[in-house]
Amino acid sequence: MQCRIDCGACCIAPSISSPIPGMPEGKPANVRCVQLTDDNLCNIFGSELRPKVCGNLQPSLDMCSTDRDAAMTYLLHLESSTTP
Repeated sequence: MQCRIDCGACCIAPSISSPIPGMPEGKPANVRCVQLTDDNLCNIFGSELRPKVCGNLQPSLDMCSTDRDAAMTYLLHLESSTTP
């Protein structure tokens, strides 16, 4: 599956504990990553600066669903159910 154009849900909904350029402490859940462009592309895609967790996250029908809102809902639910 390919990423949906102009989505960016996976760069907003989940928390990321690894440092990100511009976010040295990581990224809290439901906060837009500073590396996400206005058209929802990753500025550091393919770079060694990109956190490993981001590179390992692959689009899937379960995660991405049929639209951006559904993807955000799914990812926020997943985040809340896996955070102590």
